[in-house]
Amino acid sequence: MNRKLLSGIGATIASLGVASSAWAQAAAGPVKAPDAAAAAAMINKGDTAWMLVCTALVLMMSIPGLALFYGGLVRAKNMLSVCMQVFMIVSVAGLLWASIGYSIAFTSGGENHFFGGLSKAFLVGVDATTVGATFSNNVYIPELVFVVFQMTFAMITPALIVGAFAERVKFSGLLVFVVLWSILVYYPMAHMVWYWAGPDFLADAPTDSGLLWGWGALDFAGGTVVHINAGIAGLVGCLFIGKRHGYPKEPMPPHSLVMTMIGASLLWVGWFGFNAGSNLEANGVTAVAFVNTMLATCAAAVAWSLVEQFHHGKASVLGAVTGAVAGLVAITPAAGLGAPMTSIVLGLVVSPICYIFVTQVKIKLGYDDSLDVFGVHCIGGIVGAIGTGIVASPALGGQGVFDYTQFPAAFDPASYSISGQVVTQIKAVLFTLVYSGVISAILYFIVGKTIGLRPSIEDENAGLDITSHGERAYNY
Repeated sequence: MNRKLLSGIGATIASLGVASSAWAQAAAGPVKAPDAAAAAAMINKGDTAWMLVCTALVLMMSIPGLALFYGGLVRAKNMLSVCMQVFMIVSVAGLLWASIGYSIAFTSGGENHFFGGLSKAFLVGVDATTVGATFSNNVYIPELVFVVFQMTFAMITPALIVGAFAERVKFSGLLVFVVLWSILVYYPMAHMVWYWAGPDFLADAPTDSGLLWGWGALDFAGGTVVHINAGIAGLVGCLFIGKRHGYPKEPMPPHSLVMTMIGASLLWVGWFGFNAGSNLEANGVTAVAFVNTMLATCAAAVAWSLVEQFHHGKASVLGAVTGAVAGLVAITPAAGLGAPMTSIVLGLVVSPICYIFVTQVKIKLGYDDSLDVFGVHCIGGIVGAIGTGIVASPALGGQGVFDYTQFPAAFDPASYSISGQVVTQIKAVLFTLVYSGVISAILYFIVGKTIGLRPSIEDENAGLDITSHGERAYNY
């Protein structure tokens, strides 16, 4: 009893000591360029717990969310092949990220602003004592938390691509392409958009950032890095691989819209981790990103259903869930930057635009983007990325932009220019389209000529579940 009492008194005294230290630090003002020991003391358990939850939510977006969403949209004979492709891409991407991806994406490239170095390859120097910066002065999270959170983004991005050429891709060729694409496209894009020295260090190293970050491009959670990047790679892939055998003459309806609806719902829930988690801490901006994600998605689902009602006289489940995904995509770059009402506008705008690409442009141009990766992710990402320049304006209730070259970071609402930011956003979009599109084309060509990207017509007709994996999704 006495030992328990003494332990309780000791813990109370210790907590008071920590609180006193924190109060003293707050009174003294933020610490510029804190050393490792000081930064470790700036970690909050609540932020750490929140980020671990967000990491699990983003993983859920891929497996089972994306796997079920895509799996329901293909024919029954290809259900398992799509699930296997997504599942294995997640697994391979995780290993690759820990080996070299994190280091390429999130270490300094010095005078090179396209990609980082290999100083943290195989997570050398990354352990329970190292820290990762957030967007606030003197607020840090454990570096391993940042590593695994960003790992889930590196997992889902290449997995998105497979929907563009679902039902007709060779499993081995796909995995080789994903490895090469991750190294040459995704990791450099993540570095160019998201790498910077951090709020406590950028004032002394204003050029230590990725290329697009240095331009001032805004991408809160992955409009360029994830959606435009994967969407244009998907379009290039479906053009290189060619149309499905029998498309468009033979009907190829989704085999289970129930699966697709379940998958879309899991994506929606998981996306809160994707967007709100991208704030890297639990504060008011996290709530902004959460609410904006909710409202933009609601608006986009309603808008798509309304367009279908006017166009076809019926609103479909497929249309509603596609609209929801389009809204999620569009709000991604703007999640923590816009305001709730402008997020609704963004959701209302993106669905009609994506609808035109999915139902009109694809048919007129004749490309076989099986599950509309380009029409929803790339086009939705473009709308969101450019729209971010508008909705982020403080004049419209947006969060604006902090000047991290000053210490502590400064915020001047009057300095924000919608026209100037929109021009920067367009530059970032065009760069992403060209960079990802060109390198993806080269990689498809190389893999296609060596390992091969397409199975035989006989295997395709029989279904990739049996011919690639020796299994059936349904045995009845």
